[in-house]
Amino acid sequence: MGSLYRSEPVALCQLFLQSEASYSCLSELGELGMVQLKDLNVTVSAFQRKFVTEVRRCEEMERKLRFLEKEIREDDIVILDTGDNPEAPAPREMTDLELMFERLVKEVRDLNTSAEALKQNFLDLTQLKHILRKTHSFFDEVDRHYDSALIDLQAEGTESVNLLADDSLLVTPHTIRFEFVAGVVERQHLSAFERMLWRISMGNVLIKQVDIETPLEDPITGNSVLKSVFLIFFQGEQLKAKVKKVCAGFHATIYPCPETKAQRREMAMGVMTRIEDLNTVITQTEVHRFALLSSIAESIRIWSIKVRKIKTIYHAMNWFNIDITQKCLIGECWCPVAQLERIQRALQRGAAKSGCSESAAILNRMDTREQPPTYHSTNKFTSAFQGIVDSYGVASYREVNPALFTIISFPFLFSLMFGDAGHGFFMFLAGLLMVIFENRLIRMRITVDVWDIFFGGRYVILLMGLFSIYAGFMYNDFFSKPLNIFGSSWSTDLKNMTVDGRYASLSPINNTNGVPYFAGIDPVWQMSSNKITFLNSFKMKISIIFGVTQMFFGVILSFQNHRYFNERINIYCEFIPEMIFLFCIFGYLVILIFYKWLAYDASEASCAPSLLIGLINMFLMQYDTKEDGCPPLFKGQQAVQTCLLVLCILCVPWLLLVKPLVKHYERKRGLTYGAARSGYVLMRNGDIELQASHSTLSIQSGDVLLQDQQRDEVVHHVDGDDEECLSNASEETEVRMPCNANTILV
Repeated sequence: MGSLYRSEPVALCQLFLQSEASYSCLSELGELGMVQLKDLNVTVSAFQRKFVTEVRRCEEMERKLRFLEKEIREDDIVILDTGDNPEAPAPREMTDLELMFERLVKEVRDLNTSAEALKQNFLDLTQLKHILRKTHSFFDEVDRHYDSALIDLQAEGTESVNLLADDSLLVTPHTIRFEFVAGVVERQHLSAFERMLWRISMGNVLIKQVDIETPLEDPITGNSVLKSVFLIFFQGEQLKAKVKKVCAGFHATIYPCPETKAQRREMAMGVMTRIEDLNTVITQTEVHRFALLSSIAESIRIWSIKVRKIKTIYHAMNWFNIDITQKCLIGECWCPVAQLERIQRALQRGAAKSGCSESAAILNRMDTREQPPTYHSTNKFTSAFQGIVDSYGVASYREVNPALFTIISFPFLFSLMFGDAGHGFFMFLAGLLMVIFENRLIRMRITVDVWDIFFGGRYVILLMGLFSIYAGFMYNDFFSKPLNIFGSSWSTDLKNMTVDGRYASLSPINNTNGVPYFAGIDPVWQMSSNKITFLNSFKMKISIIFGVTQMFFGVILSFQNHRYFNERINIYCEFIPEMIFLFCIFGYLVILIFYKWLAYDASEASCAPSLLIGLINMFLMQYDTKEDGCPPLFKGQQAVQTCLLVLCILCVPWLLLVKPLVKHYERKRGLTYGAARSGYVLMRNGDIELQASHSTLSIQSGDVLLQDQQRDEVVHHVDGDDEECLSNASEETEVRMPCNANTILV
C-alpha cells in the first residue's frame, strides 16, 4: 500500500559502462525494465550520433520483416505467437540475422516474380484458347453461309452476290479478301471500344464479339476480371494500323489466329497441352512458396522482438556520452531506490556475459535538484485503476496517488448511476469468469482490440458489477422491475384512500403501517404515477451528498501533500480557504438535505422549503416570509446564511492574493517559506516557454525507457509578480470544484 499511496522514491544515477560491456549491460537493464535513461546528447542531431549506423541497419531489418509479414498475411497463414520473450541477441548475431533476412526476402521475391510470370503466361494461353474456340464457331458459321450461297447461285444462275446480307458474310468467287484481328478486351470497355472503332473507320469494319463466361485472374492484382473475345474484319493496311492503335489504347490483347480450320485445330491442341504443363508448374511453385512462408511464420515474431531489442539498445547507447579514450560510455538514468540492488545485479550479469569484470559497469547515485519522474509499482489488479487516474493526469513526484482510493470510489460511483441489480449481476459474472480463467484466456492470445480493453479491466468490471448489484437492491431495480422482497409498507385500505377517476391517492399519514421498507425503495413507487418525480429528487440529493463528499476528500488529500512537502503557505493560503469555501456552500447544502429529511414528516410536507430556491435566495440575500405563513427552515437561518456568504466572499481574495503577496515579500527578503517543490512547472529557454511533464516508468519486460530531458536544472519560479498572481488564480480556479487534477478519484 505504501508504494501505491505515494509514488516510489526515485534517484538519479550515473552509469559508467565499458564499450565492450555496454551492449550486454543495457540489454539486462531493458529486461529488468526499472530504468529511465536521460538523453545527454540533446544538441547532437540523430545522424551525427555514434551508433546511428547500427540503428539504420535495424530499421532495414524491420523493413524486411514487414515485407515478409505482409506476404504471410496475404496467403492467410497464421503467424505463430508462443508468447516467448527472447533476450536480445549478441552484437555478432546481428550480421547473421541480416544475411538470413536478405536471403529470405530474395527467395520470396524470386518466387513472386516467377509466379507472376507463370500466371501471365497462363492468362495469355487461356485467352488464346477462348479466342480459338469462339472464332472456330464463327468461321464454321461463315462456311455454312458460304456453301449455302454457292448452292443458291448455281441454282439461280446468278453471277454475283452481295458482300453482306442479313448480317452474314456472303461471298462469291470474285469476293475481295478481308483481313481480321482477334483478341480480348475487358467487358466494361467493350461498348466504348466498339464506338471508337466505328468512328475511326467510318463504319467500314465488321465487329463480332462474344463474352467469356469464366472470370479470368489478373496476375498482378489477383482480382477477377470479366473479358470478351472480339473479331474485327477490315480491308487495307491503313485501316489495320488504326485498329491496332485503338486496341492498344483500350489495353486489348491481340493474338494470332490461323485462317484455316486445320491450323486452328492444331494450335488449339498445342495451347491445351501448354496450359496443362503450366498448371503443374504453377501448383508446384505455390506449394513451395506456401511452405517457405509457413516456416517463416513460425519464427517471425521472435525475429521481430530480437530486432526491436537490438534497435532499442543502440538507440539508448546514442544517449550516452563517450569519454576521450573512446573506451567508456557515461550516461544518467532515473532508478527506483528500492530497485537499486536489482539494477546493480543486472549490470553485473551484463558485464559477465560480455566477458568483462564486474568493474566494467558502475552505478553511482547522485544528488540532484531536478524533479524526478513519477513511478507507481502496480500489479494486474491495480494497473487498470492506475490507468484510469493517469488518463486524467499523472500525480507529481511523491504526491498522494488517487488510484488507491479509486479502487473503491470508481465502481461505487458507477453503481450509483447504473443502479440495476439484474444487469449488474451479468456484469459481475462476466468479470468473474475473466478473473477465474485469466490464465487460459492469456494463452489463447486473442488479438481483438476491444477484447484487450475488456480483459485489461476485468477487475474493474468485477467490482462495478458487484457494486451495481448493491445499488440495484437499494433502488429496488431488477431489470427495470421492482422486487417485493420484504413486503410493502403502504396500506391499500379503501377507507383511507382518495379515488380520483382511475387513480387512487395514498397518503403517507393514513396509508402506511408506520414501519419503513427494510432496505431500499418501497416497490409500490414503481407503480405510482409520480415515480419519476420522487426518484429524481431522491437520486439528485444522493448525488449531491456523494459528490460533495468526494470534493472534500480531494481537498483533504491535497492537505496530505502540503504536510508531506512541508508547504505551510499552501496549507494557510489554499487548504484552509478551500475547506471554508466548500463548507459554506456545499457542506451547508448537504447539512440542509439531512436536516430536511429529519425535521419534516408527511404532515408538514406542504411547508417544506425548496433547497434549490433557498440556496439561490442565500446568494440574493432574500429572506422574506412566505405568504402561506410557513416558518423558515430553522431559527436563525438568516444570520447563519449571511455569515456563510460573508465567509465565502472573504475566501476569494484569500485564495487569489495572499499567496502571491507572501511570495513577493519572500523574494524581496530572500526567504523561503517551506520546502520548494515542483510539479508541472514552467521553464524558460530564451523566448520559448516549455511545459515540463512527468512520465510514468514502465515495468514491461523488454523495454528500455527513454526520456528527452535537458540537463539544466528546472527553474522553480518565474519573474514578475503579475505572472505569479495570474498563475495562482488559474490554479485556484482548477481546485475550486471539485479539486485539482492530482486528486481526481474517478
